[in-house]
Amino acid sequence: MDRQEYAARADALKARLYRTALCWLGSEAAALDAVDTAIYKGLLAVGRLRQLEYFDTWLTRILINECKNELRRTARLHPLEALRDRAAPAPDPDSLPLKQAVAALEEDLRSVVVLRYFGGYTLEETARILKLPRGTVSGRQRRALALLRLELLDEETAGKEV
Repeated sequence: MDRQEYAARADALKARLYRTALCWLGSEAAALDAVDTAIYKGLLAVGRLRQLEYFDTWLTRILINECKNELRRTARLHPLEALRDRAAPAPDPDSLPLKQAVAALEEDLRSVVVLRYFGGYTLEETARILKLPRGTVSGRQRRALALLRLELLDEETAGKEV
């Protein structure tokens, strides 16, 4: 794959990558930086891509690793804020309950939900990206959806009591 073909395929995938990064990081600026870095790292490593039909999966995996790196960097820079965010997220009037519920999921469950429902990947693509068996991804998806349903129903019930 030459640089022009890489640029064309990466450009076609940018919107999907951005949505995925935004769900992982929650910040537009951080998501844009992660996408740019992932595309750059992909360009440097494109010679190691063995099967071109897996280009989308491969580049998405690079993006997810970059998002994880960014989250680790953020946690190191602001450890007390990261602990506060995980312990009890402060209610933000501009945020959606679904976004908060997804952010509260464990990382392995959140990654499946983000890729499947926010990234638009199929079950097979998600399994390839996460390097997991299809059955494991399916099970995590069911578990995550059940937890989200419980969380959102609890929130809805709490809102009616007020």
